[in-house]
Amino acid sequence: MKNFSIKPILIAAAAAFMLPAQQLPLEPKHDAGQGITGVFEGWFHNPDGSFSLLFGYYNRNLKETLDIATGPNNRIEPGGPDQGQPTHFLSGRMWGNFTLTVPKDFGEKQLTWTITANGKTTVVPGYLKTDWEISPFIDATGNTPPFLSLDSFDADGPMVQGPKPLVASQTAVMGSPLEITVWAADDNVVSPGTRAPKSPVSVTWSQFRGPGVAAFSPVKPVVDKVEGKMPPKATFAGKATTSVTFSEPGEYVLQVTANDASGEGGGGFQCCWTNAHLKVSVKAETSTGGR
Repeated sequence: MKNFSIKPILIAAAAAFMLPAQQLPLEPKHDAGQGITGVFEGWFHNPDGSFSLLFGYYNRNLKETLDIATGPNNRIEPGGPDQGQPTHFLSGRMWGNFTLTVPKDFGEKQLTWTITANGKTTVVPGYLKTDWEISPFIDATGNTPPFLSLDSFDADGPMVQGPKPLVASQTAVMGSPLEITVWAADDNVVSPGTRAPKSPVSVTWSQFRGPGVAAFSPVKPVVDKVEGKMPPKATFAGKATTSVTFSEPGEYVLQVTANDASGEGGGGFQCCWTNAHLKVSVKAETSTGGR
């Protein structure tokens, strides 16, 4: 808070309002039966003059993964209920896994994300208040997020850096493993006091949406170093391959997140990680098990 003369009652009210975003892990742990809290991570500028609101969530259950379709129990307003938010909620804290773009004249307006899980409802606002501006593309030490590509860097395929995801599409057959390879690169900047990881960049797969279960093997594939063309300022490039099997036919969205030495959520400083989304249209098995 910039105003240190605020009365205690107002400080308490502000603390209660900010509790879901600032003190999520302090609640008692439960295996199941608890709610999910959306988290507003902050906002940042886009080159075209628009803004991006960055959201994550905290599933308070240690073991319960929840699927909540967009609608009354999972809605973003105004303009929703569906504005690209997740419908598959993994247990624990998921940092900044989706963004919402708002126009340059958004001003003092706000969006709200409402989630009802296990009978418990939480609402989190997203806005452009000055003290919530973040810098997800470079931190105070000059570290920048990893690059991600669903094509090789040598092929000049599309790549992304930062939390606004690259989006690609693929098809698969239910029950048949789909092999996925991603390319990741990083500047290998390690902040003072941070232990350098074995690899400058790691990748993690998760399910973002889908009618069934997307099972990855492995969830965190090894990023093997590769030679060849690298993105600007990168000093390391590698590729990582995993496979995913789908339990039901339908439309899925998978998310892959690349982290550098700053770790998940950038150590709480909202830099530096990168997201990509893979939309997979899954067909049912034929009577002979083929495509």
